[in-house]
Amino acid sequence: MTFDLATRLAERRAAHLYRQRPLLEGPQGSEVVVDGQALLAFCSNDYLGLANHPEVIAAMRAGAGRWGVGGGASHLVIGHSTPHHELEEALAEFTGRPRALLFSTGYMANLAAVTALVGQGDTVLEDRLNHASLLDAGLLSGARFSRYLHNDAVSLSKRLERAEGNTLVVSDGVFSMDGDLADLPTLCAEARSKGAWMMVDDAHGFGPLGATGGGIVEHFGMGLDDVPVLVGTLGKAFGTAGAFVAGSEELIETLIQFARPYIYTTSQPPAVACATLRSLELLRTESWRRDHLNKLIGRFRAGAAEIGLSLMDSPTPIQPLLVGDSERALQLSALLKERGLLVGAIRPPTVPAGGARLRVTFSALHSEAQLERLLDALAECWPQVNRDA
Repeated sequence: MTFDLATRLAERRAAHLYRQRPLLEGPQGSEVVVDGQALLAFCSNDYLGLANHPEVIAAMRAGAGRWGVGGGASHLVIGHSTPHHELEEALAEFTGRPRALLFSTGYMANLAAVTALVGQGDTVLEDRLNHASLLDAGLLSGARFSRYLHNDAVSLSKRLERAEGNTLVVSDGVFSMDGDLADLPTLCAEARSKGAWMMVDDAHGFGPLGATGGGIVEHFGMGLDDVPVLVGTLGKAFGTAGAFVAGSEELIETLIQFARPYIYTTSQPPAVACATLRSLELLRTESWRRDHLNKLIGRFRAGAAEIGLSLMDSPTPIQPLLVGDSERALQLSALLKERGLLVGAIRPPTVPAGGARLRVTFSALHSEAQLERLLDALAECWPQVNRDA
């Protein structure tokens, strides 16, 4: 018996679900070169435009000059450098929590938090549209795993009534493919009424949401008692790399002692922590970035309505244009690329069957003129895709 990989790949191509990696030939920005073509990009998660910020670059270069370019070992051996420690303290202060713990990726942070907190005999309940890392964490934890209907407190309540042992309710803060917000006040109230803990992965909320960019928890004015486990990634609005979990002293110590993805992984390069310290300061103090983003979002939604586009209900920089059919989504993406615009087509299994879309994302680097160029191109291409359907 052999693995028939060729057939699997051919089937994926035939279903218009084959994934390919675009080759970025320069830094992140609103204007990029991809596969040799100059394009105006609306597909990055660099929401505040910090990934190529000169001050962040300078901080990383200075950090590499002092601390080198490698973590060297896990945090628990000899890989926990002063910049890591300083960043953890800064993130704790930023989130208003006693402590924070750094991870190399958001996927690892989610795996670590869930698997360290629940296991056999416990229960983990997750939103159906949660990120893959959260769903994988729930499955790997060994706990009784169930998914409630998207953003549905009634559905969550029914599952909480059947929960056993320690119970963890897990939700994205901003859902990465739909761009909508978790109904945290209602979900948290439901969890607390049943003695469950709430864990929120706010990967896409930190930066764009909240008066100081503190994310969905700041947006709703919620605290540690409402959301005991708060996760954030640093590779999106922060513009660098890595992730963190913020919470109580006891939570962080529990992760240090029991979270395998933390214990058995080399720390991120200290220079990245140096860069993140600077990007965190810019994120907090340069409120114009959030103001400009909100202006772009409002104009795009108004312009899209004039064209008759099928946008999803999102107040965030993630503005999904629902197409439905995967082949048509690829066609629309290709038509835009012919006009010098890069917008990725998102297809199953990343989104549900029949839910293929163009995931339009905005950055503080985008100008109003660039936004109008996108709207003009969509006005031209959208009727053609519908006509060819």
